Order: sequence, then structure tokens, then C-alpha cells
Amino acid sequence: MLADRLGMQKRISSSRESSGSGILLVIVDRKLRVAFLEQILRPSVVNVTTAMLKIKERYPEWKSMTTDNDILFSDHPVMAQKLGVTSYFCFPGHAWEKGSIENANKWIRRYIAKSSDISRYSKRFVRNLEEKMNRRIMKTLNYYRPGELLKQYRKRKQRLRAVES
Repeated sequence: MLADRLGMQKRISSSRESSGSGILLVIVDRKLRVAFLEQILRPSVVNVTTAMLKIKERYPEWKSMTTDNDILFSDHPVMAQKLGVTSYFCFPGHAWEKGSIENANKWIRRYIAKSSDISRYSKRFVRNLEEKMNRRIMKTLNYYRPGELLKQYRKRKQRLRAVES
């Protein structure tokens, strides 16, 4: 195992299908299940890092990420440093190691078919889809909504900071 890759085998694989144009970057918090979506019209390591930085601005609480071994995450040490997060990797073919993201992707497929041309979807459509995902009631969250839990978490942190100062 490589020293700078936690839980990753040595090979990088990409199962990206060539038919669609662009990708939808999906980040899901493991505990709160809150989802963040970013449209990437020209997939590249630089553009994925830029999209992740946009998500980090909206979700500064982000501490770690688990990705697959796609070539777009090959610059993971730089990504992790820029984001201030720890990066973990799944073994190739072990989709169950990132169940939250797989579940989110399955939910997204109701609205955006696999291998779709992502440029056909407006930023507003993608943002509305993200909001819809974060408003759904989830059994795993004791019938709360991810967006509600994120608001509660932020209020709690704000109160703690006020008490400390």
C-alpha cells in the first residue's frame, strides 16, 4: 500500500463511459447525509479540484473524503491539502465502501440518466436537485432531513463559539 494513500491499492482505474459530456461531482457527508453537487463540463483533475473548492466554501465543516480510484482523483495529495481534508480510497469494485454516495447517485439517476450530457442541465436545475436531495426525509437520520440536520449542527457550533468568547 502506498504511504500517501489510505486504503488504496496501487492501481488507478476509471470506468467512465465515453458517451456523456461532463460529469456531476457529488459529495455526501457520511453522518448528516447532506449532498453537494457541482457540474463539471470539462472533466480534468484541475476542474475537479476547483469544483471541490467551491463545495468547501459552501461546506467548511468538510473534514475527510472517500473517493473511488478514478484518474480524476490522481492528484489527491494536492486536493486534500487545498481542501484541508484527509482523503481515503475504496478498493476497486468495492462500491459498498462508499454506500452513501452510491445511494445518492442512484437517487440522482431518477433525474439525470447515466452517461447524459451534463451540459444540457442548467446550474439552477443542478442546484434545485441538490436542494431536493437535502429536503428528503431519511429513515437512517431518524426521519430528519439532511438540510435540517446541517442547520442544527451549524446553530450548535455557533452557540458554542458564542459561549467560548
